[in-house]
Amino acid sequence: MDQSRDTSTTAPSLRHLQIIEVVANAARPLTATEINTSLGLPKPTIHRLVAHLESEGYLSRYLDGRSYLPGPRLREMMLGVLRSGEHHLPRREVLMRLHESIGETCNLSIPDGDAMIYVDRVETQWPLRIALKVGSRVPLHATAAGKAALAQMEAAEFARYLGKARLTSHTPQTVTDPETLRREIEAIRERGHATDCEEFIPGMIAIAVPVFDPGKRFCATISFHAPLQRTTLEMGLTYLPALRHAADSLSDLVI
Repeated sequence: MDQSRDTSTTAPSLRHLQIIEVVANAARPLTATEINTSLGLPKPTIHRLVAHLESEGYLSRYLDGRSYLPGPRLREMMLGVLRSGEHHLPRREVLMRLHESIGETCNLSIPDGDAMIYVDRVETQWPLRIALKVGSRVPLHATAAGKAALAQMEAAEFARYLGKARLTSHTPQTVTDPETLRREIEAIRERGHATDCEEFIPGMIAIAVPVFDPGKRFCATISFHAPLQRTTLEMGLTYLPALRHAADSLSDLVI
């Protein structure tokens, strides 16, 4: 965003949109003061506008109680834009090529507060498949996509997550102990990919890698999932080069 933007004559109806733009473009939660860095509004005004956007569901309070992320209404708008962009052939082509090389369902997911949300996918043609539709929200701690996203958090942000997150058990394999999860996320940072072996859905494995935007900021994950009857985790790991190539290709696109 243009840091020199003059908001002194901006119509009040546009100030909400400017705040939404700042939050949507940020790579992390922002306080009202940080949101206002490029807007230069009076302090009471920015706090009033942010509070109004929160009350209407366009912003959500983050775990620290001070900063803000896109709220449910804004996330739904963002998802709608992505859905309407199904004609975005380059992004779709990347997923289709990945699907052709793996033969299983391939997914593009973005962080959505305390979860990941599927924004695009190419389904496997096998009759035996696991249905997680576009728009599905899945937990951070129990999925490959979610753990890949957790591994991109700054240390302080991840510590806050561990301190407040409910590590709900979805299967007997779900990691619900904070210290165990912390060690796993450290390992994911080292190796650059995340796995899920029946941690979210019984009989399902998944592997995910992060996607970075052209500015090298984390923005999404690309992954595939498959039933264990057809693909073991060890077999799935042989597709890591294809996943990483797809992630690199997506990095050059506006997803």
